[in-house]
Amino acid sequence: MTNDQFVSWLVSNELDDRCNKTIARLIKNAAFRYTASVEEIDYSVERGLDRNLMDRLADLSFVRESRDLFITGSTGTGKSFIVTALGMRACQKGFRVIYSNTHRLMGKLKMSRAKGDILKELKRIEKTDMLILEDFCMHPFDPVSRMSLMDIIEDRYGKKTTVITSQVPVRNWYDMIGDKTVADAVLDRLVHNALRIELHGESLRKVLGVK
Repeated sequence: MTNDQFVSWLVSNELDDRCNKTIARLIKNAAFRYTASVEEIDYSVERGLDRNLMDRLADLSFVRESRDLFITGSTGTGKSFIVTALGMRACQKGFRVIYSNTHRLMGKLKMSRAKGDILKELKRIEKTDMLILEDFCMHPFDPVSRMSLMDIIEDRYGKKTTVITSQVPVRNWYDMIGDKTVADAVLDRLVHNALRIELHGESLRKVLGVK
């Protein structure tokens, strides 16, 4: 190596190291339950999953355009794996991601509200490029949770991407949210312009024999 080549090599390695550390930090902060990648998504079982749509989602243009994504379907159809794979891809591209069970997040925000630091938590969520809410509407929302949900959706509407998985069909979300005024406001913002994937069929664990 010449001196110039050696310096270029050092700079390149330093940049790679910093990039890898940034990605590792983003993945850690996202708090995924497990690792997944878009390359590992299984298309061998018929469940209503379109490969062309997934390829388009994997390029993350929907995140850059601040569009929301809903994935609905019965348990075991692979909703969590798909959103985790998309979330990890987003981290690899430098986007900030939060992954959380919806009921658990509402409980955490309820505690923050009681301690007086709710604004800090809501600001952190507002700035996140991709918010993944798992098991949406699996539990009815109480008044405090409805307030938190409204705050989150209002802050992110048209500015950041929210990804939702649910076993409950979208048409039933209204009843689970509860309050008519809040449900109207939340769903008007969520459903408008959102991408949707509706999965069907038996559990992949049963079909593929996964324990």
